Amino acid sequence: MGEVKNKQVILKDYVTGLLKESDLDIAEGTITLNLPEGSNEILLKNLYLSCDPFMRNLMSDIPDRFLPYAPASPLAGYGVSKVVESGHPDYKKGDLVWGFTKWEEYSLVPSAQILFKIEHTDVPLSYYTGILGMPGVTAYAGFFEVGLPKKGEKVFVSAASGAVGQLVGQFAKLSGCYVVGSAGSKDKVDLLKNKFGFDDAFNYKEEPDLNTALKRYFPEGIDIYFENVGGKTLDAVLLNMRINGRIVVCGMISQYERSQPEGVTNLTNLITKRIRMQGFVVSDYYPKYSKFLEYIVPKIKEGKIVYVEDIAEGLENGPAALVGLFKGLNVGKQVLVLARE
Repeated sequence: MGEVKNKQVILKDYVTGLLKESDLDIAEGTITLNLPEGSNEILLKNLYLSCDPFMRNLMSDIPDRFLPYAPASPLAGYGVSKVVESGHPDYKKGDLVWGFTKWEEYSLVPSAQILFKIEHTDVPLSYYTGILGMPGVTAYAGFFEVGLPKKGEKVFVSAASGAVGQLVGQFAKLSGCYVVGSAGSKDKVDLLKNKFGFDDAFNYKEEPDLNTALKRYFPEGIDIYFENVGGKTLDAVLLNMRINGRIVVCGMISQYERSQPEGVTNLTNLITKRIRMQGFVVSDYYPKYSKFLEYIVPKIKEGKIVYVEDIAEGLENGPAALVGLFKGLNVGKQVLVLARE
């Protein structure tokens, strides 16, 4: 097949402070659409790329950071791809897969970076960047495996209209819980209440005192807090947790661009209220992916779970889409479309 042009999104240099579009560059390299002799790698055509907050963490020059990006190299993240050539017996030309790939049109990756072959093609392929991919497993594992919900419990979700939060709220409702979400605009609050079925929601930007706001929505306290934000939100939640409550620590997007993280001052509540606060990493739960699909695919097809995506077209719009996550510009799961087939 020979050599073809290969557009890429490149990290110019390590980033400190706020991520800017100017920290990223669009470059055009080349790639040979043939596998090296004897290679067991996989050559992919990337179709859909996932914009995720964790990617900001990989742009900092911190020695113990997990798999940090290298300056002057393409970004990498979760994506949906089509196999062009395969040197591994588990994958063949034409297979649709999702896993960890690079922000470029074509990628040559080790087979270990492919997580799953896509079997359900009667739902949008883009869903494998979200509801059927990493964010979906994150919501499912965090809420059910770490949160351990019981019917009738009170659940609070921050960043609730995002890729993970919108699902956690719906899982909570399907489990018979009362759920309130916070988001950063009126439109997002309306989405939580009218599209995703949250019992209530509020715009945190309009609340001068988060502690007072949480007491208004949870007069009896919070049983499960699904943490996506950190900082001042976490501090206020600690004051409003119930005895034996659980805080599921999924992310802390308010802290990723700070050179000095905000302090949390109300941690003594962990003791007095016997709160369990636990972080988790989604990859630990990928072995349960088939169980997750058995739960969620029928609910998608029956309309019991809905999902909202924010679509950006073309690699050249990737930097703006990624930066927009940290400005709250996306509504729902931010997806970057390279090709639909």
